[in-house]
Amino acid sequence: MMPKLRPQYVPILATMAVFLLLFSAVSVRYGGFFSWFQFSSLLADNASLGLAATGMTFVILSGGIDLSVGAVIALASMLMAMCLTQWELSPQVAIPVVMAAGTGFGAGMGALIRWFRLPPFLVTLAGMFLARGIALVLTNDKRISITDHPIYDWFFDTEIGWSDYQLPLPAIVFLCAISLAIVVARSTRFGRTVYAVGGNERSALLMGLPVGRTKVKVYALSGLCAATGGVVHALGTGAGDASIAYMLELDAIAAVVIGGTLLSGGVGYVLGTLFGVLILGVITVIPSYQGNLNSWWTKIAIGLLLLVFIVLQRFLQRHGSKQ
Repeated sequence: MMPKLRPQYVPILATMAVFLLLFSAVSVRYGGFFSWFQFSSLLADNASLGLAATGMTFVILSGGIDLSVGAVIALASMLMAMCLTQWELSPQVAIPVVMAAGTGFGAGMGALIRWFRLPPFLVTLAGMFLARGIALVLTNDKRISITDHPIYDWFFDTEIGWSDYQLPLPAIVFLCAISLAIVVARSTRFGRTVYAVGGNERSALLMGLPVGRTKVKVYALSGLCAATGGVVHALGTGAGDASIAYMLELDAIAAVVIGGTLLSGGVGYVLGTLFGVLILGVITVIPSYQGNLNSWWTKIAIGLLLLVFIVLQRFLQRHGSKQ
């Protein structure tokens, strides 16, 4: 007798199936797409999005939302560039400073949500405008180059792996972050508490779980991941840029939902977010292979795919409530 598939596993399995089908179809359609170089480029090019989506997964699992991640990436990239060029800090000091700033920014939003019981949507919306505004005010220019700094050449040229199977540093950072996030989500008390809070906050309180503290930590983690994305972007492109990552928060949410995490919270997998990011990456790169395809079609494809997964989530929720 075949074991019965649990409904909560359906979204992540669907995500994996969509990625395999999409990657296979594109590989058959466009020669040269099926290669290690293209796969490593997908990871590297979407590293900042992937890092933001990793933090966003915990936020959505807890039943919240974070609209500030794109602006925090821009702010972090500017801070990184200023630390290296204007304040002449070493990379060993600059990187922790920027990551700490992102963590503190996220923790501040989490504290407002916890202590004043404000809606996460409004708090993080305000945080989005605040972070973007600070990034623009920090300098008269929207862009600060760091191409003359030695760390840029090192970060850009360094690859890790063996023979022809090597990964650039942005991809390594993304994979390390998401691997650590998987362990945290499934094997730590904090991760289990996040699931409990997202599943039923009142029940979590009755069980004596630190609900308020967990909310603050979740948004601090989201800020840390976004700031790391900003550092990766600055070092990978050779500049801090206040105008980058506009609307990236929506792509991050889409990647999390397509990855199988319920928007209502409590159910989801960090591994699914990895596949969600890769799906968006494949869809985004198709116009460059097609040549005559308008890039706006990628937005249409992502929107339709997101709608399908939202409908699937709703169906599974109703099915689960009837059992």
